[in-house]
Amino acid sequence: MVIGGGFGGVNATRALAFADADVTIVDRTNHHLFQPLLYQVAAGILPEGLIAPALRSVVRKQQNARALLAEVTDMDLDGRIVSAVAPDGRRLSLPYDTLVVAGGATHAYFGRDEWAEFAPGMKTIEDARHLRSHILSAFEMAELATDPAERADYLTFVVVGAGPTGVELVGQIAELAHKVLPRDYRTIDTTEAKILLVEAAGAVLGPFHPKLRRYTQRRLEKMGVDVRLNTMATAMDSGSITVKRPDGELERIPARTRIWAAGVQASPLARLLAEATGAETDRAGRVAVLPDCSLPGHPEVFAVGDMVSLNRLPGVAQPAMQEGKYVGKLIRGRLKGDPPPKPFKYFDKGSMATIGHTHAVADAFGMRFTGILGYTMWGFIHVLYLIGWGNRLGTLYTWARALTFSKNRAHRIITFQQAHDEVAHGPPARAEPARPPVRARQGAV
Repeated sequence: MVIGGGFGGVNATRALAFADADVTIVDRTNHHLFQPLLYQVAAGILPEGLIAPALRSVVRKQQNARALLAEVTDMDLDGRIVSAVAPDGRRLSLPYDTLVVAGGATHAYFGRDEWAEFAPGMKTIEDARHLRSHILSAFEMAELATDPAERADYLTFVVVGAGPTGVELVGQIAELAHKVLPRDYRTIDTTEAKILLVEAAGAVLGPFHPKLRRYTQRRLEKMGVDVRLNTMATAMDSGSITVKRPDGELERIPARTRIWAAGVQASPLARLLAEATGAETDRAGRVAVLPDCSLPGHPEVFAVGDMVSLNRLPGVAQPAMQEGKYVGKLIRGRLKGDPPPKPFKYFDKGSMATIGHTHAVADAFGMRFTGILGYTMWGFIHVLYLIGWGNRLGTLYTWARALTFSKNRAHRIITFQQAHDEVAHGPPARAEPARPPVRARQGAV
């Protein structure tokens, strides 16, 4: 049994394609999410279907695999039973011989979970849809506002966290404000949007080479982003964020849009595994696994991906994919009676992040690339790892149409109800004087 249809779970399942085993993937969604491109759904560039194919279609040609839509609630490792809940509330008891847990991770607010209401993160398709609605609603409300202060609040966007996700998100907001939307609005000038990137550390893209960090910061600043380093978020409410500046002074920033990209927390399944096996967990809640990705005292139970602590590997796609393949091959070897393989060894293929159209940074195989070359490498690698040629070709076509030819974002549709739901969580709108009814003039539209 495989819990989780992300990178680790899908790669473990695929590695068992020709094994003498029945494989069941259990996930609380029906799709495999290519998370590195999720921010492009939030920015209205890509439709979610291109980066989130249905799990059943992913394993359709694998005769020994099936997918179940359910939420795992408990694991009895001694009895080898996984307890889950179906969408209609019925209880499921799912027996297994070998268990692979790839539960992933969620947002971490460092003990300030109440901030989640004001600064949503982005880990799921629902998160990306919500952010897209929120960002677009902010521009719509700015168009309606007549009070300059209220308009400025709606046109202020703060992204907390300058890792790859934060950099990519803030870059897309800057491109929306400066390149895509100016022609679409009549009352507001979207280029006046105030876009801030807040980072507690002293550099953007902390794990990257200093050359790439400097390039990224310079490029963001040219795009109109106010990069605030050594600046820590200390408080939030429905209409503002308070930060501690490098000089120690507190600054309150009125902003209707705050996005959290500062940290992650392992899936609660990691804690369940730790309690059942006595394994340790780190500050991010990740469970420590043995060198072969198994749990102490339970060689039939494996954990992979963002929820595990192993050799200080980062919580990104590549370790999850490689761990999933390794565990799948290990299980297949056990079934055939092969000797145990060597401990898992991660092959670092490098790191990449996009800043905006034609601008990205890449660190691979000891070489560092920026600008159009880095952007081309980033695009090639990401398209290559999408599942299905239809999704790959569809992504290339959508990129060409949205970013090169039309310079538009076709997938930025919201409704009145969505906008209402987004602004309902903000502070009360400032009172406006009553206006006389508008009478149509002949020839006016």
